Amino acid sequence: MSSSSMKKNWVRGESLGSGSSATVNIAIPTNPSTHNFPSPTAVKSSLFLTSYSLKTEKDVLDILGPSPNIIKCYGNDCTVENGKRYYNVFLEYAAGGSLADQLRKYGGRFPEAYVRRRTKSILEGLKHIHSKGYVHCDVKPQNILVFDNGVVKIADLGLAKRRGEINREYVCRGTPMYMSPESLTDNVYESPVDIWALGCTIVEMITGEHAGEELPEIPQELSQGKDFLDKCLVKDPNKRWTAHMLLNHPFIKNPLPQPLPRKIV
Repeated sequence: MSSSSMKKNWVRGESLGSGSSATVNIAIPTNPSTHNFPSPTAVKSSLFLTSYSLKTEKDVLDILGPSPNIIKCYGNDCTVENGKRYYNVFLEYAAGGSLADQLRKYGGRFPEAYVRRRTKSILEGLKHIHSKGYVHCDVKPQNILVFDNGVVKIADLGLAKRRGEINREYVCRGTPMYMSPESLTDNVYESPVDIWALGCTIVEMITGEHAGEELPEIPQELSQGKDFLDKCLVKDPNKRWTAHMLLNHPFIKNPLPQPLPRKIV
C-alpha cells in the first residue's frame, strides 16, 4: 500500500503501549469503505530519525512472508504530526495483549495444556524464522502476542539479524534475563539464542518466576516439561536442541492432558 493512500485512510487512536523507541496505537480508518487494512489494526510508530529498528522489523517481516505464528504486517507509511516526522508500520491487532500481560493477570503457573499449546505455537514461529535464515534475538513474553482465538504469535523483530552475519559492533541484542550464555559472554547471536530465550519464557509460564542461575522448582507431574527445558537451557549452544527437534519432543507431540481453562484465552 502506498504512503499517500494510508495517510488519507487512518488517524491515530487509543494507545496500546510504548517502548524505548516506538509507540503502538490503534489505527482508526477515516473512510471504512475504502481503507485497505483490517479494523482494528495496530500502528507502530517511531520518530523517522530513530526508526532503524522499526524499519528492520518491517523488512524482516516482508522477507519472512506469511506464517500463522508470526504477526502480520499490512504496510507502512510516513506522517508529520505536531511538526515531527514519523515512520509507521501497520500490524495485526492482538486483542489478548501479550503473554507478559497474561502472566501479570494470572501470576504464571499456567495449566500444562496451556503451556504446551503456547510453546508449540512459538516453536512453529521460530522454526519459520530460522528456516528463512534469521534469528529473532529478543524472544520473551512481552514479544509473544495473544489473540482472541487463543493463538499466540511472535512479534517485535526489530533486533532480528541474519544467521551467520557478524555482529560487527558490540550491540546488546535482547533482554538480559532472556539472553543465552554465549550472547552475554561472547556477543554471539545465532538461532540457539532463541531456543534459550524460549526456555526462559516456558519457565515463567510454568512457575511464574524468572529463570536464573538455578531453575525454579518444576512440578513433579511435568517430568516431560523438565526434560524439554533441559534441551532448551543447555549452556553449550551446539548441544541445544533446534526448534524442529523440539517440535518432536514428547512434551509437545504427545496428546494434551486436558482442555484449556476458560478463563485463559
